[in-house]
Amino acid sequence: MPDNSISSDSYSAMLAMVKSFHEKHDFSGTGGEDMVYRIALMAEELGEMSSCVTKGKGMDEMAEETADLLILVLGTAIAGDFDLLEAFWRKMDKLMQRDARMIDGRIRVSEFRGQE
Repeated sequence: MPDNSISSDSYSAMLAMVKSFHEKHDFSGTGGEDMVYRIALMAEELGEMSSCVTKGKGMDEMAEETADLLILVLGTAIAGDFDLLEAFWRKMDKLMQRDARMIDGRIRVSEFRGQE
């Protein structure tokens, strides 16, 4: 858990914990912050999440795999030295302006370029 001065449900606390994890294991000095490697790890976690669904595993397992993915995403922001919180809100502003369409019975929200 984070120190008592930061709420454990805050973005700042989560980011600080992941930074601490990176420092503990010297990710920046041992290849753990290499983007190609990080993308491969995220793909692996998505596969594990998929396995939870296709193999009928419970939501506890799904929650754990999703947390792994979130930790990797936060770590990617650290490794890439970008402000994920700012990027999140910028992207949400764009997404809220987009239209939705039903495609093959499922909702999609996209720019739908060239698909008129």
